[in-house]
Amino acid sequence: MSEVVVAAIGRTPIGRAVKGSLIEQRPDDLGAYVVAEVLKQVPQLDRGQIEDVICGCALPGGEQGHNLGRIISILAGIGAPGTTVNRYCASSLQAVRMAFHAIKADESSTFVCAGVESSTRSPLGLYADQAERLS
Repeated sequence: MSEVVVAAIGRTPIGRAVKGSLIEQRPDDLGAYVVAEVLKQVPQLDRGQIEDVICGCALPGGEQGHNLGRIISILAGIGAPGTTVNRYCASSLQAVRMAFHAIKADESSTFVCAGVESSTRSPLGLYADQAERLS
């Protein structure tokens, strides 16, 4: 049975919805940026070795409503398949759990796990006209 190792981690700062310096960033671009920066921490890992990108997203709608795992894979220059999971507040944890189980079962060996959320830009969160009234 294979051992599971977390090789690197990263994240963006947490901000308040509809405020802050990240509100103009698309969730897929933000996720790809973080993934690319995390991969720089492991220069010996060839991106071609990454077998799958699993992304958690609690509010998969609008700009973050498509398969973020695959989109992030493409934007970060990985090119591997990707999947997106929704488990609300535990979506990122579910992504890691899925990779963990696949590695333990010797199904795959190298994953990127991510989580992306932009409440500001989600149609399931505040809409632009509501945001304007709150600011």
